[in-house]
Amino acid sequence: MEQSKIWLSSPHMGGNEQKFVNEAFDANWIAPLGPNVTGFEIDIENYLSNSKIDENLVNVAALSSGTAALHLALILLGVKAGDEVICQSMTFAASANPIMYLGATPVFVDSESDTLNLCPVQLEKAIEDRIAKGNKPKAIIAVHLYGMPYKVDEIQKVADKFEIPIIEDSAEALGSSYKGRKCGTFGEIGILSFNGNKIITTSGGGALIAKNKSIKQKAIFLATQARDDAPHYQHTEIGYNYRLSNISAGIGRGQMEVLDKHVNLRRKMNMFYQEVFSNIKGVTVFSEPSDDYFCNNWLSIISVDKEITGKSREDLRLFMEGLKIECRPLWKPMHLQPVFKNMPFYGDGLAEELFDTGLCLPSGSNLTNEDRERLSLGINEFFRA
Repeated sequence: MEQSKIWLSSPHMGGNEQKFVNEAFDANWIAPLGPNVTGFEIDIENYLSNSKIDENLVNVAALSSGTAALHLALILLGVKAGDEVICQSMTFAASANPIMYLGATPVFVDSESDTLNLCPVQLEKAIEDRIAKGNKPKAIIAVHLYGMPYKVDEIQKVADKFEIPIIEDSAEALGSSYKGRKCGTFGEIGILSFNGNKIITTSGGGALIAKNKSIKQKAIFLATQARDDAPHYQHTEIGYNYRLSNISAGIGRGQMEVLDKHVNLRRKMNMFYQEVFSNIKGVTVFSEPSDDYFCNNWLSIISVDKEITGKSREDLRLFMEGLKIECRPLWKPMHLQPVFKNMPFYGDGLAEELFDTGLCLPSGSNLTNEDRERLSLGINEFFRA
């Protein structure tokens, strides 16, 4: 019998998603508003809330995608054409594209080796140089890459020094935390993604996390075509069609019920890889740098030292592809992307090195013992050859 493909990160339903969707059909709430949208927002707010912080700091607007949330976050922080925005270079293009939507310029900054996220040293250098050139950045987009929290305290210290707000890109980090506080609640504005490959999914969707209700309300206003409060259709601002549908939100409500379970299963996959690679020299499994960090391990990643193993991460990827096992290189840094080739970059090459040596491995919460057996056999066969 032909073996099925092992995917990098596929959707994993929990069971009650259909119940919420059926309720929407039964009530005829087939629209970008409704009880599921409100309920989903409340579910996320409750999940992100922490008794140590003011509950008013967690206000969630459910949107059509994480990219939409980033776009609105930039607008809400006053970014306009001609402005500059700092952006982590090692990330997915969706972190940077909304900067371009507004006619602003992304300024890319390298990673540091502990979390692979935005380097606070290079960040400060970049800001100082942009200010010296007469262009103080309007915002900083910091990403929790593959679910690993960035250096929150150090990045915030730099941001506070120069009075620049942080947009916290938590698209990959729902369920992760730093010093006991959930990712998504640190920045001036946070964003989440519920794309099909994320920890939980609404098939497509996202959310904006605000520190006060007025920002949430403004985000919802802009996301619903900026329609003024009038009996007729009147618009004094440009709006967008960015609200999440009630059907998709129903899927999200069911997914929220199994979020912590999914996080635990992905963390177990990371421990599985640590065990598999424990006796393979030259391969490092990425893990938390200290107890301050709790990573959801959205994707488990490794780095392959070719000088030690005699083989590259691309060799491993192609070998696993032949076994119908999906693996993928790390995000190609934004400053290496053709579309961003003329944008400023500050760094010493770590992101490029990570791209050359890093590989994402199958990490889904729905992987089986049979899948893990295939993964273990494939990896060991490759490195023995």
